[in-house]
Amino acid sequence: MALFVRQDENRTELQQRLATELQERAKLKAKQADQPDGVEDSQFIKGTKQSTGLAWLWALVAVLAVGTILFLMIKANA
Repeated sequence: MALFVRQDENRTELQQRLATELQERAKLKAKQADQPDGVEDSQFIKGTKQSTGLAWLWALVAVLAVGTILFLMIKANA
């Protein structure tokens, strides 16, 4: 048995409360949008340094190491 709801009925009290709550949350998110990363203070960055220009070299070394390990594993199974 199906339940039919008339389309012309007004919102229920629960629907109105939920709509109001969602609007309030949207307003709070809009106020917080001023902060680019959502962090109020940046103390967690203190004491860190920017990576050097040789970071690409370390990435290349890591890729070569993984490739070598895979090559040796495949060669050992053959």
